Amino acid sequence: MNKYIFFLFLNISLLFTSCISTRDLIYLQNKDGKDVEQTISAVAAKPYRLQTNDVLSISIKAIDPNLVSIFSTVNEGEAGKSASGLYFNGFTVDDHGNIRIPILGEMNVMGYTLDEIRQKIENQLLAEYFKKEANIFVTVKLAGFKYTINGEIGNTGTKTLFQDRVTIMEAIANSGDIALTGDRKAVRIMRQTPTGTQMHDIDLTDINVMQSPYYYLQPNDYIYIKPLKQKTWGTGKTLLESFSTFVTLLSFATTTFFLLKN
Repeated sequence: MNKYIFFLFLNISLLFTSCISTRDLIYLQNKDGKDVEQTISAVAAKPYRLQTNDVLSISIKAIDPNLVSIFSTVNEGEAGKSASGLYFNGFTVDDHGNIRIPILGEMNVMGYTLDEIRQKIENQLLAEYFKKEANIFVTVKLAGFKYTINGEIGNTGTKTLFQDRVTIMEAIANSGDIALTGDRKAVRIMRQTPTGTQMHDIDLTDINVMQSPYYYLQPNDYIYIKPLKQKTWGTGKTLLESFSTFVTLLSFATTTFFLLKN
């Protein structure tokens, strides 16, 4: 009789440990026990420096539009703001770190920030083609903020958002949220840099993740959502699912016992 009670308690303990706790599912928890309304220090995000295969959207304007039309790859009336339109009409950084701008020719942009490239273009235009009275206005942006997400997420694949800054929370929200079987405590981010690939795991259940330099993504980041151990165990994601699995196994074991006994 004691053996049966022991195995019963053992199975019940396994039943509860196999469930996914709400602590593993809730984002940005205040684990330090401090005031919930505490102010999280802003992350000093480093400006992105261009790499090969990045696509730029460059706009050059002046008081007289006809003066700068020769520097554009598309007509002023064309929208071209879709991902495909920007890919074909934008300026792609080649393997040597250069882009080719009409009239201005090749310009090296590898390792430069968007603001530094804008200044380079403005300086060349003022030095070679225009006077200050022309009021040259140059805008340089990435042709969409691109990242790739994979693993235990609602919608995997490469995404493009048309905004300057993207947080990891925004990227997940735009990808259908992490599945119940996804590990929110160890979300891996792989980032390409001029010196190689950097990998870092962040805990999205901790509110202090907002202070991480990886909280704000950089273009071309790769995000991987690892599966929880409960997925490989197959016992169920919730208490009800785990209980159903337990009852099924118990019924199978009881039936097998009586068949062998007879």
